[in-house]
Amino acid sequence: MKDILFSEITEQPVIIQSLIESETGHIVRIASELKNRFKYIVIAARGTSDNAARYAQYVLGAFNHYQVALATPSLFTVYNKPPNLIDALVIGVSQSGQSPDIVSVLASAKKQGCPTVCITNDVKSPLANESEFIIPLHTGNEKAVAATKTYTASLAAFAMLSFAFNKNAKREKELIALPEKLLGILTTTSKVIKTAERYRYMEHCVVIGRGFNYSTAFEIALKIKELTRVVSVPYSSADFSHGPIATVQNGFPVIVVAPSGEMYPHIHAFLDKLIGMGAEIISISDKKEIISKSNLGFLIPSGIPEWLSPIACILPGQLFARQLAMEKGLNIDKPEGLTKVTETY
Repeated sequence: MKDILFSEITEQPVIIQSLIESETGHIVRIASELKNRFKYIVIAARGTSDNAARYAQYVLGAFNHYQVALATPSLFTVYNKPPNLIDALVIGVSQSGQSPDIVSVLASAKKQGCPTVCITNDVKSPLANESEFIIPLHTGNEKAVAATKTYTASLAAFAMLSFAFNKNAKREKELIALPEKLLGILTTTSKVIKTAERYRYMEHCVVIGRGFNYSTAFEIALKIKELTRVVSVPYSSADFSHGPIATVQNGFPVIVVAPSGEMYPHIHAFLDKLIGMGAEIISISDKKEIISKSNLGFLIPSGIPEWLSPIACILPGQLFARQLAMEKGLNIDKPEGLTKVTETY
């Protein structure tokens, strides 16, 4: 019998398709009602949802020209000194909608007269109750402690919101084509995932992503920490060059997210530099030249645009973290020290 986590990972293509089909019209209406009501965006989130917010910074910035900031929830709770949010659209992202600090940000925003939106899997949650607009994720009950399907659904919700703010026929076709591409990733990854046994005794690694996939680096690193106890640290290639690159030596494990797009030449050049320093490369890319240079490479299908590639690139990362946990003999569905719903203040 397969573990719950594996089942939830493999549900993601169908969930993304269902979300696109059921919520596109709703999100377009939300975007229409929000028109001219804000000048910038603040997103409140924690953990996996915070990584989805990092993606939102890029997709809403690149295509909609909105400045997107991440909230500092402790200012609203511990310090009780909420900042001025006037002219902001405030978005809360939480799979459970339960965390008091995220709820507090939305509650303060509402008091300040700001428009509010929540992206959540529980439309009856406290977060939903504080929100003017609700975008439900429709993932069903996520039972595994490590979030997977709620993460990709959150990314898809932000991608759909970006499209809704600035509708474009080409981007709509790209969204519709995505679920089938995701199915292909699950198939190709399953053929090579057992070679992750090579990393059974890995104790540390870094994960490199940049641009739209800066969020992917954070989420892969989080999944590895949650499931395997390996100290995994996310970086953009730019930040890693400013000092931390000194840690790279022969055999040092580096996971590199390198899909096609405007960022690709920069990441490719950086990967070559890492190889020259003796790094052990695990890669995720649609480029065979990247895969051929890697000690372990996960090939994703061609034709996925860079703005949607984080939804695709995370799947091999999730499966790698799960496989590594299996190789280490750890409890995949209930990692020690973690609970499904984490309430922070």
